[in-house]
Amino acid sequence: MSASLRGTNPSGLPEFLRPLFWDAEWVSVDFHRNRTAIIERVLNLGDEAQLAWLKKSVPCEEIRAVVLSSRRLSKKTARCWQNYFGLREEEMRCFGMFSTNPDNLF
Repeated sequence: MSASLRGTNPSGLPEFLRPLFWDAEWVSVDFHRNRTAIIERVLNLGDEAQLAWLKKSVPCEEIRAVVLSSRRLSKKTARCWQNYFGLREEEMRCFGMFSTNPDNLF
């Protein structure tokens, strides 16, 4: 069965994530190659179903590691996950001086 018939892209991402990647060629968004960027995008822009998928598909420790190391999380998103994981602001790169725009990931 082809990926489009299963409701996924070629790397296995579910179709309901597609709206988060309006700026990318959907078939080229690869979960393994773009894993950190996909996690960041879901954390920044995902709805409840998309976040539930992320929490089911990615180990909690990996999500936490992305929250700690990412400079692409919005301040609002960073605060949410800071509270969720009980992190200190000093631990998180997104609160540093050189945070980048969460757009242009792909």
